[in-house]
Amino acid sequence: MNVIQERLAALRSKMQEHGINYYVVPTADFHQSEYVGEHFKARKFITGFSGSAGVAVVGLDGAWLWVDGRYFLQAGEQLQGTTVELMKMGEPGVPTLDAFINSNLKKGEKIGFDGRVVSMDEGQLYDEIAKKHEGCIEYSVDLIDEIWTDRPPLSEKPAFELEVKYTGKTVAEKLADIREKMVEAEADMHVVTTLDDICWTLNIRGDDIDFFPLVLSYALMDANEYHLYIDERKLSDEIKAHFEKDGVVLHPYNDIYEDIKYIPEDTKLMLDASKVNYALFCNIPESVKKIDMMNPEMIFKNVKNHVELENIRKAQIKDSIAHLRLMKWLKENVGKIEMTELSVANKLDEFRAELGNFIRPSFEPISSYGAHAAIVHYAPSPETDIPVLPKGLHLTDTGAGFYEGSTDITRTYVVGEITDQMKKDFTLVAISNLSLANAKFLYGCNGVILDAYARKPYWDRHLNFNHGTGHGVGYLLNIHEGPASFRWVYRKGNQCVIDEGMVITDEPGIYIEGSHGVRLENELLCVLDEVNEYGKFLKFEPITLVPFDLDAIDPDFMTPEERKQLNNYHKHVYEVIAPYLEEDEREYLAKYTREV
Repeated sequence: MNVIQERLAALRSKMQEHGINYYVVPTADFHQSEYVGEHFKARKFITGFSGSAGVAVVGLDGAWLWVDGRYFLQAGEQLQGTTVELMKMGEPGVPTLDAFINSNLKKGEKIGFDGRVVSMDEGQLYDEIAKKHEGCIEYSVDLIDEIWTDRPPLSEKPAFELEVKYTGKTVAEKLADIREKMVEAEADMHVVTTLDDICWTLNIRGDDIDFFPLVLSYALMDANEYHLYIDERKLSDEIKAHFEKDGVVLHPYNDIYEDIKYIPEDTKLMLDASKVNYALFCNIPESVKKIDMMNPEMIFKNVKNHVELENIRKAQIKDSIAHLRLMKWLKENVGKIEMTELSVANKLDEFRAELGNFIRPSFEPISSYGAHAAIVHYAPSPETDIPVLPKGLHLTDTGAGFYEGSTDITRTYVVGEITDQMKKDFTLVAISNLSLANAKFLYGCNGVILDAYARKPYWDRHLNFNHGTGHGVGYLLNIHEGPASFRWVYRKGNQCVIDEGMVITDEPGIYIEGSHGVRLENELLCVLDEVNEYGKFLKFEPITLVPFDLDAIDPDFMTPEERKQLNNYHKHVYEVIAPYLEEDEREYLAKYTREV
C-alpha cells in the first residue's frame, strides 16, 4: 500500500465515523481562489495529483478525480498506483461530478465536504442531490485536517502597500466607486471573500499564496465602514494608520463567521454566490435579502486605468527584453553547457531581476522540453527535471511580477533539429495567435464570440486545443483574472463584454503526446479603433514584444495575409524593443524579426 492508498484508507475511516458515504475534496481555499497556499492543498494530499485544478470525490469503495483537458496527461501519470480513477471532464461518456454523485448516491446516504472550501452554489447543489435521495450533507467537518498530521499552518507573512503611482487610484476613490455600485443595486452591505478583490480595493499585496501576492482576508462593508477580517500581525503600523483614515476597521480573520450572523433583519446584502463559501453563506440570517451579482471590484480591476496601463507597458517591455535574452542564451548555449528545464526557468528570472522592480514570478514557471511540453501545465520539479538537449523544441510559459504589473508570456524555441511536422504545428499556432490579435469588432462582443478568430485556423483543419485561448491578467494580483476571457464554450461567467482597457492573453497551442508541444502567448490590450454611425469598433494591441522563433516558421504554410500579419508584428517588436538593447542584441533581434 503506497502513501496515497494509506491516506485514502485513513479518510474512509473518518468518513465511517461521521456516517459519510462520499466526501468531496476540491482545489480551493476559504476564498474560492484558483491557486491555493500550502495549507489548502488537500486535494493534492489525498490524490497525489499536483495540478492547479481538479476535484476529488472519495467514496467508501473508490476514489475519483475530475480534471479538465489541461491536465489529462499529468493526472494520468500522477494517479498511477493510487487507486484514484481519472475522470476526464468533457470527454464522451464521462459524467460531471454532480451527475456522478447523483447516480451513485443511495437512499439515505450522506455527502460530506468542508463548507469553507466549497462555494455557495456547489454546496446548495450537493444539498439538493442529497435531499433527492432522502439523505443529507455534512459540511461542518474538515476530515482531511483530521488525518493530515503535518499540515502546513496558515501563512503569517507580512503585507505591503502599493503606491498610487502604481495603482492609479487611492483606497478612498475605490471605496467610493464600490459604494456607488451598492447604491445602484439598492444594497445596504456588501460581503467580499475574494482575495484579489480585497487587495485591489485596499492597495495592498501579500505573500500568502506562492507566486500570487495576496493576503488571506474577508471584508464586510456598508455606506460608512469597511470591516476587514485579517491576521493583524501581517499589517505594519503605517498600513494600519492609512486604513484608519479610510474607514477600514480591523477584525480577527475568522470572526466573520460569527459576525455575519448578526446582520440586521431586512438588510440587503450584495454578494457573489459563486465566490462566497457555503459555510459562510449558511451563517447569513434568512431575513437578510441576498443580492447575488458579480462583485463590482471584479469589473473595476479588469479594466485598467491609464496609470496601470502605462506601468503595464513598462513591465511588458522589461519582460520582453528578458525573453529575448533568454532566447539568445538558450540557442547559443544548448549542447555546450549543462542545461535543464529548471535551469532555463531560473535563467529567465536572472534576466528579469537585472531589469529592476522584479518581485517574483507571477505564477509557477512552466519550462518544458520535448515531450514534456505536450503536458499543458507541466511545471518542472527536482523529481521531473530533465536536460535540455540540442534537438527539438523547448517551451517556456512564465510570468513576472514587477511593481509595474504582472506579465504572462509563452514562447516555444527551436533548440536543434526539428521535423517538418513540428514546423507545421508551430506555424499553425502562430497563425492562430495572429488571427485573434488582428481582430476588429463592434463593442458588445464577448470572448465566446472572439475566440472563433483563434479557433478557425484549427477548425478549418479539424483540429482543436483543450484549453481556453485567453484570460484577463491582474495587476500584481491573480495572473488569471476574470471576467474577461476567450473561451468558445458558453459557461457561467465567461460572457463578459470585451472593452477598452482590458488586458487579455492570446495563447493557442498544439500538443502531441510523447513528442512535443507548441504554445505562443501574447498579452493583448483592447483599444478603440473607430467610432462611426454603426457604433464603437475595437481592436487589439499586442503589448508582449518577443519574436516568434522564425526557425520554426514554414512560410509556405501561410497565406500572404498571414505572412503580412507576422511581419507587421515583428516590425513592431523591433521598433519598440531595439532601443533598449546592446548592439549584439539588436542584431540578434533583427535576425528574428526579419520579413518572411
